[in-house]
Amino acid sequence: MQPPKLGRQPFLKDNTPTATSLEKYPREVGDKNPDYNPRYTGRYFLILDKNSKETLEAIHLLKKKWKLSVATTADFTSSPPDENKLKDADALMFNELGIALVGVDEEKIQQIRLSGPGFLVVPEKVVYIPGEIPAINENENKATWGIQITETLRSPYTGAGVKVAILDTGFDIHHPDFEGREITAASFVPDEGILDIYGHGTHCIGTACGSSNPQGKRYGVATQAQIYVGKVLSDEGSGAQSWVLNGMTWAADKGCKVLSLSLGSSVAEGESYDIAYERAAQYALSKGTLTVAAAGNESQRSKDRFNPVASPADCPSILAVAAVDSGLQIGDFSNRAINPTGLVDFAAPGVKIYSSWPMPTRYRTVSGTSMATPHVAGISALLFEKYPDATPAMIENELRKNARVLSLPAEDAGEGLVIAPI
Repeated sequence: MQPPKLGRQPFLKDNTPTATSLEKYPREVGDKNPDYNPRYTGRYFLILDKNSKETLEAIHLLKKKWKLSVATTADFTSSPPDENKLKDADALMFNELGIALVGVDEEKIQQIRLSGPGFLVVPEKVVYIPGEIPAINENENKATWGIQITETLRSPYTGAGVKVAILDTGFDIHHPDFEGREITAASFVPDEGILDIYGHGTHCIGTACGSSNPQGKRYGVATQAQIYVGKVLSDEGSGAQSWVLNGMTWAADKGCKVLSLSLGSSVAEGESYDIAYERAAQYALSKGTLTVAAAGNESQRSKDRFNPVASPADCPSILAVAAVDSGLQIGDFSNRAINPTGLVDFAAPGVKIYSSWPMPTRYRTVSGTSMATPHVAGISALLFEKYPDATPAMIENELRKNARVLSLPAEDAGEGLVIAPI
């Protein structure tokens, strides 16, 4: 069976389920069965040297030497790249990143791989919400302890004027708590709109940029930030890595100061960071965008099982966020800095976190490093409001300087608990 052209859904090796049909294969916390969690889509990235000459030469080679039809992100001037609009293209060149996504058979890939130096050929990953933690009925716990313990309530800042991007499963744009808020949205998932069916994206957006419920219980950090929603995971909570790269580039180009990624792929012990993600994060930094990502939920500490920080949080240019509970103990599921290139940078509230959920449910309490990450994103937005001319490096330094030291090792909690600015 041959991989399809890029304008269709990703093909996954060995007849594993497609990235948009994984609801038939439930993922449990810590589940490592590759039949349930396919790692790759069957497509490949060609990662080039970062200059325009190399990019032009690569496009020429793809067309002339390997007889591939090539689309580029420059073809999309008025809207973000959409795989449905690529028609019969064999390759998509991310001009901004110096990366080409290629969907051809293995024989052709081997020809490309052996053709000479100057680029790397790596498989495109399937991306997931980090190991789902079962939801708790929202009526059982409405405490917004995360807002309190990060001292957000005493901060005079609201994130006003700061653009915050959350790349996830979309957003319930009809949620009443966000009426009147400035929201910009784009979907990078073929054949799916921005509406959040899964719920995860709406929950993360609520923590980073939401406000309060009708009873006055505050659950959001940056209550007046400008919200940028990028749907990069399907209605089943999974997606292709290229969708995430598209979203990261879009957010940076839109001038977002903060980019939050509560998603990822598991990483094996000894495995290095993903170069394509690092390239996208460096591009974001060049545009003034700070990127934070979930460390992952694959560990089971109560059973002495510790997994490395997941991808893309393990990238040097991305801040990795671990989860702690209300007693400031590390979450049982939270991954650890095991690999040299996968450090934990900060810890944030990630156990029993109450936030918004698609209507009619409206609110839900869930756990995960996914819930910790938007706390850091929201507090970063507060810092960008306080220091409007700051670079991402300056904001990172403020996060480190303000962090509350915890009685936890650095490989679990990094610098400590993020604290809002005053």
